[in-house]
Amino acid sequence: MSCSCRMEGTSVQMLLALSSLLCCTTNQIGLTVSPSRSQFFRGESVTLKCEDHSSAGWTLRRNTTEETRTLCGSEWGSADGSSCRISYLLPSDSGVYWCESRGGGASSISVNISVSGGSVILQSPVLPVMEGHDLTLSCQSQTPPSKPSAAFYKDGSLIRTEPTGHMTLQHVSRSDEGLYKCHISAHGESPSSWISVSERPRTTEAPPPALFRVLLHLLVISPFFISTLLLVSLCPQRASASDPSVSMVMTQHSHAEQGLADDHDDIITSGTTEHQF
Repeated sequence: MSCSCRMEGTSVQMLLALSSLLCCTTNQIGLTVSPSRSQFFRGESVTLKCEDHSSAGWTLRRNTTEETRTLCGSEWGSADGSSCRISYLLPSDSGVYWCESRGGGASSISVNISVSGGSVILQSPVLPVMEGHDLTLSCQSQTPPSKPSAAFYKDGSLIRTEPTGHMTLQHVSRSDEGLYKCHISAHGESPSSWISVSERPRTTEAPPPALFRVLLHLLVISPFFISTLLLVSLCPQRASASDPSVSMVMTQHSHAEQGLADDHDDIITSGTTEHQF
C-alpha cells in the first residue's frame, strides 16, 4: 500500500511539471504609437499604449531635454489605464518614450518622437524595421506644395530625389540603419530621425498538426505509463505465497507422486515373492 501511494505521488509531480512546460509562456511588453510615425507637427496629437497580456501594471515614462523619467499623467499627457495621450504636441515633447512596470523591474523597447516647429516632417516608422522588409519614407509639408518632389538624405548624404515625395528601400539590411531626413524645395527641411533595422527571427519548421497531437498525447500519457512500470517492478506479486489454490495443487501432486512410488514398490515386492516360489 505504501509503495502504491509513493508511486501515485510521483505521478502527480511529473504531471504538474509536464503541464507547466506545456502551458507556461513568457509575456513580453510592447509599445505602440498611434499614428505610427516618429515625427509630428506642432499641435498634433499622439497616443502611446503599453500592450501586455499579463496582469502586471505598466506605466509610460519619457526623457526629454527638460526632464528625465517623468511619468505620464502626473507631469505630462493624460493617462488611461496602460495608455497615454498627448492632445497638443509641442517641440518640448520631443524625446524618448518607453513602458515600465510599476515595480520598475521590466521595461519595453524605447521609441524616439520628434515634434517639428517647422513646416516639413519625414514620415518614417517609429519601430524598428525587420531585416528583409521594404521601408517607405514620405516627405510631408504642412501646406501642400505645388511640386511634391522631395530629396532624401541618409547620414547627411543625398540618396536620391523622388518626384512623388515618397521613397521605398527594398529588402533593407542592417547597413540601412542611420539618420534620415528630407527636403522640399521652397518649404524647408525635416528633422532627422534614426531608423533601426532588426534582425530577422530564426524560425523552425513546425510539425504537422496530426503529429503534434500525437506527441502531446504521448507526453501526457508518459508519466502514468512510467509509474505503472515502476509500480510493477517495485511491488511484485508472489503468487506462490499468496494463492492457496496453488499450494493445494502442489500438495495433491506430491501425494499422487508418493502413491505411485508406493505402488511401484509393492509390484516389485510381489514379483520377487512369486519368483521365489
